[in-house]
Amino acid sequence: MQKEILVAATLIALASPASAAGLEHSISDHPPAWSWTGCYAGVHAGGFFGHQHWVNQTVGGDFFGFSLGEHNQDGVIAGIQGGCDYQTGGGIVIGVQGSYAWTDAEGRHASARETGVFYHSDADSLASVTGRVGYAFDRFMGYATAGAAWQRDDYWATTTILGTAYRASDTRSGWTVGGGGEYALTDRLSAFVEYSYYDFGDPKIGLTPQIAGLRHAAVDLDETTNVVRAGLNLRFGGR
Repeated sequence: MQKEILVAATLIALASPASAAGLEHSISDHPPAWSWTGCYAGVHAGGFFGHQHWVNQTVGGDFFGFSLGEHNQDGVIAGIQGGCDYQTGGGIVIGVQGSYAWTDAEGRHASARETGVFYHSDADSLASVTGRVGYAFDRFMGYATAGAAWQRDDYWATTTILGTAYRASDTRSGWTVGGGGEYALTDRLSAFVEYSYYDFGDPKIGLTPQIAGLRHAAVDLDETTNVVRAGLNLRFGGR
C-alpha cells in the first residue's frame, strides 16, 4: 500500500510542473482580446458639402421676407481630432471626442429677385465636441456620434456694377450627428471612415455695406453641412 501511495505522489509531483507549463503555454498562445479603452489623437481629411438658403430680412428694403435663392458649398476639409474611449465587458464602447478642421469650401448663386446681384459664401473652419457610442468586434468598432458644432463662414454680396457691396463674417453654432467605423491596424494606430451631418439653423446675419450710401442689410441664412472623412488615430491605451 505504501508503495502505491509513493508512486501516486511521484506522478502528481511530475505532472504539476508539466500542467503549469501547459497552462503558461496556453495563455501565451491566446493573448487578451483587444480593448478600445484609452485616449487618442490624430488627423483626418475628406470632403465638405454645404448648403445655404438666403432670405431677405432688410427692413424697408425690396423683397423683404422673400427668398433670395440658394447655393451649395463644395471643397476639401482637413483637421485634427482627439478623445477618449471606454470599453465595457460586453463590448459596448462609450467616449467623447473633439475635432477642428480647416476647409476651402465656397459657393455662390445669382439672386432670385434682383438683376445683376450675386450672393457668395466661404466656409473657413468646422469644429465639434461629440459623444460617441459603439460596439467592438475585437479590432473593429462601429459607432454613432452626436453633439455640438461650430462653423466659421464669410459672406458677401456683389453686383455687376458696384462690385462687392456687402460683407459679413459669423461663427455659427449648431448640432451634429453621424457614424462610422474604426479599425485598429496595430496596438497603437487605428484608421477610421466617418460621415457627419451638421445643422446650423437659420439665424439672422447682418451685412455691412462696403460702399457709402448703401443701407445696412440682413438675411436669414439656413445652413446645413455634410462631411465625409477618413483619418488615423495614435492611441494611448488599448490592450
